[in-house]
Amino acid sequence: MRICEVFLSIQGEGLDIGLPTVFVRTTGCNLRCSWCDTKYAYEGGAEWSLDSLEDRIRTHKARRVCLTGGEPLLQKDAAELVSRLLGAGYDVSVETNGSLPVGELLALDRAGRLRVLMDIKCPSSKMHRRMRLENPGALRERDQVKFVLRDLRDYAFAREFLKGPPTRAAVVFQPVWGRSGARIAEAVLRDGLDVRVLVQLHKVLWGSRTRGR
Repeated sequence: MRICEVFLSIQGEGLDIGLPTVFVRTTGCNLRCSWCDTKYAYEGGAEWSLDSLEDRIRTHKARRVCLTGGEPLLQKDAAELVSRLLGAGYDVSVETNGSLPVGELLALDRAGRLRVLMDIKCPSSKMHRRMRLENPGALRERDQVKFVLRDLRDYAFAREFLKGPPTRAAVVFQPVWGRSGARIAEAVLRDGLDVRVLVQLHKVLWGSRTRGR
């Protein structure tokens, strides 16, 4: 697999926020979101065998692993790595950008230890037309869809999206770092939406320019 970095940190986003997690960041992405905060993962990195990745992960005490990117599902060995980690007893989450099918990934979860964390891109990303609209409906209650919101236009897009075909997954609204999350939160309260509004905890703790955290 082409890997950008492997590191231990606190999960800063989504349903597992605050939990110690080993992050495996793959190299390469098929999208180019305007506000992307991991552009360094577009290219470069190094080739790792699955055995070497497992060995590195085992050096950390955390029992949770997050496969992130870039876009992990572009890696041909992503499903095999997830299967191995689940077999080794890890709780595994996979962050994916919503533009690729997830059926093969979901089929790996036979013990309820895999969580799929899927983005739904909003207009400010300039990638919102690249989404697979059937994906959210395939997710389960333990999974997550995340809307990264730059402004109230993005908020309106997300609100209308949620009026479409239902998803069983939990919904997270995440303000773009450095933008006014309060306006998003106030809009959620005003409209009575049943969603979580979460900021990026790792950036609260370590700042927005610190890699490996």
